[in-house]
Amino acid sequence: MDWLPPIDWLAIFSGFGIGLIVGVTGVGGGSLMTPLLISVFHLDKAVAIGTDLWFAGLTKVSGSWAHHRHGHVDYKITTLLLAGSIPASIGTTAWMHMVGITKQADSLLSFALGIALVLTAVTIILRPVWHRVGLWLERWITDTRRPWLTLVCGVILGVLVSLSSIGAGALGATLILLLYPRLPTPRLVGTDIAHAVPLTLVAGIGHATLGNVHWALLIELLIGSVPAIWIGARLTKLLPDIWTRVALSCALLLAARKILLIA
Repeated sequence: MDWLPPIDWLAIFSGFGIGLIVGVTGVGGGSLMTPLLISVFHLDKAVAIGTDLWFAGLTKVSGSWAHHRHGHVDYKITTLLLAGSIPASIGTTAWMHMVGITKQADSLLSFALGIALVLTAVTIILRPVWHRVGLWLERWITDTRRPWLTLVCGVILGVLVSLSSIGAGALGATLILLLYPRLPTPRLVGTDIAHAVPLTLVAGIGHATLGNVHWALLIELLIGSVPAIWIGARLTKLLPDIWTRVALSCALLLAARKILLIA
């Protein structure tokens, strides 16, 4: 058995931990993966972001298919988001190809990652508020403006996800909720995941063309995360929602502080 590569148990346990958090929190927990890859596995920021994009995309594929089967995907909203996010992601990747990994580009990745972590923490801790904000915004967001605003949100998510690997989950769900506050929760979640999967995979392919993916580590992370997400989903009912939201938001803010200090 000497031909088998050595097993990195730290990577498997790390994947298990992140998967457990993702299963318990639903959205937002995966945002901890990139900071973990940087601080624990000492990957370059670009490689950590690229690896996390593939991790996020592959772990959400089964969830996206399940929501599709149950009719929980609003494909009109998904199409509008993708019409903005996919070109924005491709454009961002093209820009990264042109500038290369310079000191300025590295600083931009750190800044984007830190800001994305802060925004995700805010959206998670204030999750119960966004629905009321969306209903209040309905007086300005008319049916004629909503499609264009959805497209713009897609562009923002495409750029942010490509630069930081963060935003397709919690931020995407929040933006959908603000624009479509009367969308039933199952369709909100299903639509968000249906948009997140192609976006993260397209951004991941872009980073792969730059050599920014650690494939061996990705496989080990997935081995640990797949069963953990299943376990975490079943622990959700045992943990108070406010506890998980506060704990996750604090962890994200601490990670953002560390990332921004080294930017």
